[in-house]
Amino acid sequence: MKLAVSGKGGVGKTLVAAMLAQEMSVAGYSVIAVDADPDANLALTLGFPDADKIVPISEAKELIRERTGTGPGVNSPYFKINPRVDDIPEKYSVEHGGIRLLVMGKPKAGGAGCYCPENTVLAALMAHLLLARNEMLVMDMAAGIEHLGRGTAKSVDKLVVVVEPGRASIETAQRISILARDLGLLSIVMVGNKVHNQAEKDFITSSIPNIELLGFIPYDPAITSAELKNTPRLDASPGIAKAVKEIFNKLMLSVPLKV
Repeated sequence: MKLAVSGKGGVGKTLVAAMLAQEMSVAGYSVIAVDADPDANLALTLGFPDADKIVPISEAKELIRERTGTGPGVNSPYFKINPRVDDIPEKYSVEHGGIRLLVMGKPKAGGAGCYCPENTVLAALMAHLLLARNEMLVMDMAAGIEHLGRGTAKSVDKLVVVVEPGRASIETAQRISILARDLGLLSIVMVGNKVHNQAEKDFITSSIPNIELLGFIPYDPAITSAELKNTPRLDASPGIAKAVKEIFNKLMLSVPLKV
């Protein structure tokens, strides 16, 4: 099962992605988590030691040079557009708590259709992860789902859009939905996060009636407290853990596992 998790910054999408990855691991599956958000925080949320020392793929200069044929001593302006990436998940991922993590890093700016070496490797790696590997995959995406192209988006089983009670969050979710559908990603679901009461549930449900709702995650100040104390967030709130487990179970029922 391949999941992409997106939403407006600050809605809790990284926590949701991390907890879904944890549920997959607890269920006994081989899991790879992919941090495709330029503002990478998935390693920290998953409790990886020395999370700030993990080198993103886009910044692994020697790897980029080797796979694309660029770098010092190469005078040609051209580079390989189909670099080898099949060994990257094993060689360049880090593992903790039964979850393997890849940090993609920031795509290089260059306008639409940029074919710079870094972006070429990122695109090839994303395609490999989605199309060629047989494992559970959770991607923490930016709101713009930049790392997905038309060919790879269709291989995502579910795009999980995380929203909170607020109009800015709702508007971002609607934009994500439009972009995803333009890319051919049609299986879109929604999770309401940081919900205090029934009125907020009703607001989310009525604001985006065209996206399937998987469930609600309650607001719990224990998460903020854990973040301030730099203690593990995944186990800080039994209420949130219970809600995410229920959402995970719904996902498992809705997506036929590939064999």
